[in-house]
Amino acid sequence: MKIEKNTVVSLRYKLTDAQNNIIEEPDSPMVYLHGGYEGTFPKIETLLDGQDVGYEASIQLEPSEAFGEYDPELLKIEPRARFPEPLEVGMQFEGVPDEEGEDPGDEDEEPLIYTVTDVADSQVVLDGNHPLAGMALRFWVQVEDIRNATDEEIENRHPVGAEAFAFGMPDGLDDGEDDASNEISHPGSSSPTLH
Repeated sequence: MKIEKNTVVSLRYKLTDAQNNIIEEPDSPMVYLHGGYEGTFPKIETLLDGQDVGYEASIQLEPSEAFGEYDPELLKIEPRARFPEPLEVGMQFEGVPDEEGEDPGDEDEEPLIYTVTDVADSQVVLDGNHPLAGMALRFWVQVEDIRNATDEEIENRHPVGAEAFAFGMPDGLDDGEDDASNEISHPGSSSPTLH
């Protein structure tokens, strides 16, 4: 069977930065619905289109093809009193508590996830950029399995049990790493899918 639209692909992968430092090399494969459902990056889908089980390749994604350029305007300094205690570097918040000036008319947009990058006595530094924003990334991929998607999977736009993948987004389901910038979300997280 070949990879084509509406097939479910199990993919082993290794993610490194441009200097070949490993960011993630999970034990279990990533499973996604192929065919433009935002289950992985478009450049990776294009690479895999028409391939068989066992196919492997390496590909580099520039920031614009992965998580975008780093946006310094997404850095915020907020009063520590707005946040719950205990407050630690690496914690994440959807939006900023009691944020003023937020436009409720933008409900269609995904809310920003802010990561605490520094905590001082009275202030907190938050970063709304994806932890891998601004980085060129290298993926090694190997196709482990391909199957036809069910009607339900096509309707839901993702395979059963593989809700979302968001490389680099800590969500408490990390694999034991202490460095928050290297934590990676796993299936079932509520983070946005790769795109």
